[in-house]
Amino acid sequence: MATTQATITLDSSDIADNVLSISNTATLTTAGTDTGLTEFTGIARKKFSTASEFILLDSGLAAGIAADVTADKSAKVYIKNMNDRGDGTKYAAVRINSIEIGRLYGGDWMFIPWCAASGKDIEFTASDTTETTLEYTCFYE
Repeated sequence: MATTQATITLDSSDIADNVLSISNTATLTTAGTDTGLTEFTGIARKKFSTASEFILLDSGLAAGIAADVTADKSAKVYIKNMNDRGDGTKYAAVRINSIEIGRLYGGDWMFIPWCAASGKDIEFTASDTTETTLEYTCFYE
């Protein structure tokens, strides 16, 4: 049995009167079981110099990731905006099914479950035409 785990640790000393530290680990398992996820797309990077919408993970394809990751299976997606923080006005808006779920500013990242049903593409739009680099991967069964 494969064991794939994701761990996040948040430490902060400037948002509370006392030091705050939160740490949590999740074992990534197949849908409805205790069996660990075994498939991994590998880490990829894409560079863009346009403010147009771009499909990062296309659930409508008949080959590649979409052929393996389906609506009734477990999938987890990691995306990171590799750009510098800059002046705080540049970001990549992340959407699923054309609904914005968040914005990744320079250095920000996200780790989310993904329902890869048809039409549930993961899309992004850079806030301007400055070159944006996203790093991403998908763990799935």
